Amino acid sequence: MTDVKSTDIQVSTFENAMRQFDRAAGLLKINPGLLNIIKRPRRSIILELPMMMDDGTYRLFKGYRVQHSIVRGPGKGGIRYHPDVNLDEVQALAAWMTFKCAVVGIPFGGAKGGIVCDPRKMSKGELERLTRRYTAELMDVIGPDQDVPAPDVNTDSQIMAWVMDTYSMHQRRTETAVVTGKPVAMGGSLGRREATGRGVQFCVRAMARHLGQSLPGLRIAVQGFGNVGSVAAELLARDGCKIVAVCDVYGAIANKSGLDIPALLKHTATTGSVKDFPGSESIDTKSILTTDCDVLIPAALENQITEENAALIRARVVAEGANGPTTPEADVILAEKGIYVIPDILCNAGGVTVSYFEWVQDRMGYFWEEEEVNQRLELIMNRSFGEVLALSTAHDTTLRVAAFMLAIQRVAEVIQLRGLYA
Repeated sequence: MTDVKSTDIQVSTFENAMRQFDRAAGLLKINPGLLNIIKRPRRSIILELPMMMDDGTYRLFKGYRVQHSIVRGPGKGGIRYHPDVNLDEVQALAAWMTFKCAVVGIPFGGAKGGIVCDPRKMSKGELERLTRRYTAELMDVIGPDQDVPAPDVNTDSQIMAWVMDTYSMHQRRTETAVVTGKPVAMGGSLGRREATGRGVQFCVRAMARHLGQSLPGLRIAVQGFGNVGSVAAELLARDGCKIVAVCDVYGAIANKSGLDIPALLKHTATTGSVKDFPGSESIDTKSILTTDCDVLIPAALENQITEENAALIRARVVAEGANGPTTPEADVILAEKGIYVIPDILCNAGGVTVSYFEWVQDRMGYFWEEEEVNQRLELIMNRSFGEVLALSTAHDTTLRVAAFMLAIQRVAEVIQLRGLYA
């Protein structure tokens, strides 16, 4: 994902997540005490990570790992490196992971981690030392059967390789299943890098079918041109969609006739930004959300669509490639405008689904061809979209509320079957 800065840093992301939870829970006949157990994080860990920098100075970095739930299986969730990482954000992201895994029916709970740092200002050696220190501090709480990290904002397969190696060295054996999103050469899965963006593609396809729209000519705007946004744009362009506007942290560009996405990908690989792309006009970064389009894909950070700008959204569909891009207040406004929101816990679940595939392949020591990975992902995404849509129709509610209802029911069922150990 691209690190577009949140429009309102005062918003409590965890509180927003819990408000989404409460709205859905109010439609379910579940004991309030049980609901409270489901809501609260199981464990929140705050770390102080000392490190020597390349210039010989010492620095202390703050790190986090939150395990929201391990009821349905090991915790699952990424590690992000960003200057704005904080406990509130990590707790919210861990909670969303719990419900995301439940929506798509994979046997994981929810977790998330992060380090307060700016990786763009750090050398590769500094990033490696910081990653290894963070991993070493979490040796007792992560593992294939406990908590399985993955890449997130500003982390990648190389970071995951260092996590896996550090964990393996402490365990005195190679343990590939401790993380997902690794390089394919060391136990990663084919199709994992594209999985989140591909999941967005499958959801946009499913919504188009539901609305009776054809993909060719569908106008799409993408906020955030990192891994998720760029892959979604590339795949949807192959479907015949017109990508009319995109942005990253450095700028925003538009072309009403559609941007040449293959050429744009080459441009960003060379320059590091979408800025100054030939055949496009520069637009204000904030205006990307209010672009005249059929589908808006927010694929940046949390709290991007708020009560301040929701009324200006002109898309018919918002497909949430990012985690928590829409605040509860904005949700109400979008619903009143008749805009369909494909919620994050469904729309961007392709990444964790293929992470599950990677974990399975690592544990059995047998790896699938990319075509099989993509087919399995499409099956799960289409099934999950259909289940959420059916629940939304039955209860005359939004897709987000329906997705949370489905997830809460699945978590509550397992808690009741397992019972509470005392």
